[in-house]
Amino acid sequence: FPYTTLFRSIGLTKTYAASKKMPAKQALKGIDLAIPRGSIFGLLGPNGAGKSTFINILAGLVNKTSGSVNVWGIDADKHPRESRAALGIVPQEINMDPFFTPRETLELMAGFYGVPATERRTDEILDALGLGDKKHAYVRQLSGGMKRRLMVAKALVHTPPILILDEPTAGVDVELRRSLWEYVRKLNAAGTTVVLTTHYLEEAQEMCDTIAIINHGQVIAHDSKRNLMKQLDSKEVVFKSRAPLSTIPAALQETESRLDEEGSLVLRFQPSKIGVPELLDRVRTAGLDVVDISTREADLEDVFRSLTTA
Repeated sequence: FPYTTLFRSIGLTKTYAASKKMPAKQALKGIDLAIPRGSIFGLLGPNGAGKSTFINILAGLVNKTSGSVNVWGIDADKHPRESRAALGIVPQEINMDPFFTPRETLELMAGFYGVPATERRTDEILDALGLGDKKHAYVRQLSGGMKRRLMVAKALVHTPPILILDEPTAGVDVELRRSLWEYVRKLNAAGTTVVLTTHYLEEAQEMCDTIAIINHGQVIAHDSKRNLMKQLDSKEVVFKSRAPLSTIPAALQETESRLDEEGSLVLRFQPSKIGVPELLDRVRTAGLDVVDISTREADLEDVFRSLTTA
């Protein structure tokens, strides 16, 4: 396959028209995004940033105001059905007929996509997502976690090259979250490109290799996870003294310091400007009887907070 970029949007905008109660709102303000083939791509942003509008445009549920979208090398304006067929979308809301069984649900969805009966993978998908023993139960009898897995199964019936997961683990237990991510990794290793939106930033940090952050309808960051983490020149070092501290030593009060709940001294510093050895010298000069030292690197939550509150 010749494309290294499976999805690209250029200048994508969306303005919702004014109503009697609400003024017009520009939800997207020129989104330029390129999602590399084979990646697990994180699309992050605070509530109301425009993530859902962006995904709904891809799904054909919302009409864009301007701009272009290209999926799997297909212009979404010229060939909307073909471009959408390249996507498997798992929405936040659980929407299934409660009187169907999981097997009937997947067979119906495969029929909508025109998958021939001889090429359907219904039982394989259900087994892979841990629903094989529930394939003949009614959907209404499934637990919330099982319904969430069935939503993922529905999106996979036509073997899409791009899987979009919109808050897939919202409200699910830890065990389900772990098993779901194991399966997503297997799909990705087999060649499926995954787009993930989530409010669990530790989840995005663990899963994604490329990340875009949207705020107020604009892309404010778009890079590899490694490069984004490097942008925040910040680190913390924790000095645990023999006796818990009640106040910050006078010699260290000019530094960016605080005491944690255990009475240990926490110093935040910029590695590009000062190193740990110099901090150690300052702590020794302050007369601290240190018994343990630990460091904490900036994480994705720190990067996200610094960009979205700027």
